[in-house]
Amino acid sequence: MKLNVLTVVILLMISCGKKDKTAEVFKAATEKVVENELNTIDIELEVYDYAGLEKFLNKKDDKIYVINFWATWCAPCVKELPYFEKLNENYNNENVEVILVSLDFPHLYDKKLKPFIAKRALKSKIIALNDSNENEWISKIDESWSGSIPATIIYNKNERKFFEKSFTYEELENEVKQFK
Repeated sequence: MKLNVLTVVILLMISCGKKDKTAEVFKAATEKVVENELNTIDIELEVYDYAGLEKFLNKKDDKIYVINFWATWCAPCVKELPYFEKLNENYNNENVEVILVSLDFPHLYDKKLKPFIAKRALKSKIIALNDSNENEWISKIDESWSGSIPATIIYNKNERKFFEKSFTYEELENEVKQFK
């Protein structure tokens, strides 16, 4: 992809008679490629199979956990992500932990997921679930889950709720407040 972009830029330089315009196009394309590379390289992505994810689903400490299952290709998921980020920011000091579990395809981690995380400057803990045996682990997460996303678990050591729906910020905050 990077090579294709640079090839196009070089062809534009050759075919375009205006050196100033060509230099601008070349500079912009080069900066874009470098920016994308840096965004991808800087992100350490935690990747787990279901067995590794389980430790995040069953903690028995004094925190409230908000675990959202999402993907970059899911429009309702992307729409509600800012609400989880806002919750993380507003309740981080109140013993609430937001964990975003990406269900993006592993071959797209570098091309789609990492640039998405960087572009939106996501601050919540992000985990990628890489386990192709979804028929087994979906029901382990919650027996009522059909597998569609977005889906969210809110729990503490005493109570657990599962939601197969999109949230507004107010709805999400109200659910978390019930666990306090």
